[in-house]
Amino acid sequence: MTSWRDSASQQSQDDLDGLLGTCLPLAQRFLNESGEFYPFGAKVTLDGETEMVMAHPGPGGENPASADVVEALVEALRVNESDTRAAAVVSNFRTTESDVIRVDLEHRDGHALVVVLPYEATPGGGIEYRVLQAGSGTRRVWKN
Repeated sequence: MTSWRDSASQQSQDDLDGLLGTCLPLAQRFLNESGEFYPFGAKVTLDGETEMVMAHPGPGGENPASADVVEALVEALRVNESDTRAAAVVSNFRTTESDVIRVDLEHRDGHALVVVLPYEATPGGGIEYRVLQAGSGTRRVWKN
């Protein structure tokens, strides 16, 4: 079975691994502390620095829909794609099976991945995380 890593440069692998390693624990911390979080993003600059990215979709009150925040994040990343090597958008949503943390990862070299971490609230108020899953994603920041 081939993996995206088979065709990815070491820099691409390091950038995407680094973004996942930054974003996933942050999302877990938000869940553990608040039980929820608004979508957020991160990017790796051309200099190799990781920067957090926030966006607000504009008018619509203090509590915009998560899907609107995701779209605003993608647009914010797209506007700055020329100074970015890799990007991540992190969201929290419910599938038919469970709640999940979803991390959409993308690299300017062409790789796009989706990583999901299913979880469930426990009766004691904690969070029980399941098995991390990954698959191919859709390029949204770099469309060509």
